[in-house]
Amino acid sequence: MEQMPDLSMTTRHALQEAVLTPRFYTTDFKAIDALDIDKNGLRDEFEWIKDEFAHDYNRNHFRRNEEFLANFDDMPVRPLFIEFLERSCTAEFSGCILYAEMVKHLKDPTMRAIFKYMSRDEGRHAGFLNRTMGDLNVALDLSVLQKRKKYTFFQPKFIFYTVYLSEKIGYARYINIYRHLEKDPKWVIHPIFKWFEEWCNDEYRHGEFFSMLMRSQPELLSKPANQRWIRFFLLAVYATMYLNDSRRHDFYSALGLDWRKYDQDVIRLCNDISTQVYPVTLPVDDPRFFKHLDAAAAYDKRANELAQSNNPIDKAQAARLRAAIMARLFALFRMPVRHTTPANKWQGLQGFPNYPGPDRPVRVAAAD
Repeated sequence: MEQMPDLSMTTRHALQEAVLTPRFYTTDFKAIDALDIDKNGLRDEFEWIKDEFAHDYNRNHFRRNEEFLANFDDMPVRPLFIEFLERSCTAEFSGCILYAEMVKHLKDPTMRAIFKYMSRDEGRHAGFLNRTMGDLNVALDLSVLQKRKKYTFFQPKFIFYTVYLSEKIGYARYINIYRHLEKDPKWVIHPIFKWFEEWCNDEYRHGEFFSMLMRSQPELLSKPANQRWIRFFLLAVYATMYLNDSRRHDFYSALGLDWRKYDQDVIRLCNDISTQVYPVTLPVDDPRFFKHLDAAAAYDKRANELAQSNNPIDKAQAARLRAAIMARLFALFRMPVRHTTPANKWQGLQGFPNYPGPDRPVRVAAAD
């Protein structure tokens, strides 16, 4: 990587590329622009969710109060909390940029409006996180990330699979943390966690749009090859989170959470939510599923320890452990899928607006 002496340590860290770090994405925008969202009769659903985004439920939510001005120099796991903010901010800003690019390239006015609203939401989230880092005297230059971070090209369908899961697992992560801290406030190490409930509803709503987008193109869900891709991305998202959180278990302990139970609860919830659109999901209730993930996490921990050594034997052992992780993930991929049925299909989030049908009243957008 080029030398960047003018950049903060946090910005340099966010620019690094690794298997488990947040990424910036680009795609074939012309192919997305060519999609016909009318062919399966879903136009009115898209119009409805556009109006939901225009309503802007959280337009007054991301306003900080005096709690953010406290001195957090001695807060527990401060470096891990800053890393949590950095990774979250990078991921939110990634969505902001991707959605803004969609607005530039798409011609359908409904699609352009939806992506504009989602980019607004993600930019708002990233800004809120970045200001919180500023309170801690940490600088993350988002303009530098936009210009210098490597962009990963994904085909449109891979963007849909990945971003849908990113939004839904983001909801599952935030709501689990929020509910835990709401029950036991003594674990609130920083006020930002008090904002998570409404925040995660933005994530859930974004996922609803991508669910519609995939349903408007049934081949993305019905073809056997695409169902294998669905399984691949489900596993990739779950395994990435599991390994990342295993490495940062002290952060979750400071919140009063057992990282393993937390991750398993998040995965089960996300897997259930995914049945709203995916015809197959992963067999997370099979005892072997988390046994394989636990083994992968243990291998990852030991491999990271050995990688610090200058001994060639230790480095070779670390490489063998990395291969063992891949073997465990392949074994997970080969497990029988859970098929979505009317009995186990996600019926929506209680209290969350669902498409009411074509005879709905006209939504009046929120006034500024």
